[in-house]
Amino acid sequence: MSRAIAILGGTGSEGFGLALRWANASESIIIGSRDVQRAQEAAQRIKQRLGANVDVSGEENSAACAEADIVVLTIPYEGHAALLKQIKPVLSPGSIVVDTTVPLAASVGGRATRTLGVWPGSAAQETAEIVSDEVAVVAAFQNVSSELLNAGGQVDCDVIVCGDDPDANQTVRTLARKIPGVRAIDGGKLENARILEQITALLIALNIRHKGHSGIRFTGLPDAAYK
Repeated sequence: MSRAIAILGGTGSEGFGLALRWANASESIIIGSRDVQRAQEAAQRIKQRLGANVDVSGEENSAACAEADIVVLTIPYEGHAALLKQIKPVLSPGSIVVDTTVPLAASVGGRATRTLGVWPGSAAQETAEIVSDEVAVVAAFQNVSSELLNAGGQVDCDVIVCGDDPDANQTVRTLARKIPGVRAIDGGKLENARILEQITALLIALNIRHKGHSGIRFTGLPDAAYK
């Protein structure tokens, strides 16, 4: 079934990388931004890389959400709650919000190698508290290197998908597997998102120390865990 994916923050490195990968996998992509012109320029850059026939466009955030079945948040934490309150009225019942947000201390002038305490437990749980109960919230993609997403080669990383709606989880896992090299694993309930967010801070510290683009891989799981 055809679906549109709105990527809010798609002009940034992480959002642009996901948009690039999914556009290349023949998904219909709408890049969302506060600035329509920047969103449209990002869409044009993807067409320049992949070809004019890919289905990608740019819109203001609320307009992008109104046209999409899946909304992916790739924004800094400082704008998280405000954006969710803005788009809540245009999120369709039955839609999926995929939250990649990590509440890094850098968002309030601290270090990027540690996370902030978020009252609901995680940024993704904060999303679930703000949006309608008819919208499924899924946490995923926190631990994927934006540099590798934009580079165009294989992405050597497992994507852990957490959420309370099994169908939404499966939809997001299917999307994750469209990125070459990625394996997608069901990480359980949305409450586990806080662990994913903390792992991101560790990966940032490793990347700073070793000047790399680290991800995570899990061993010892049966093949069925990745399907």
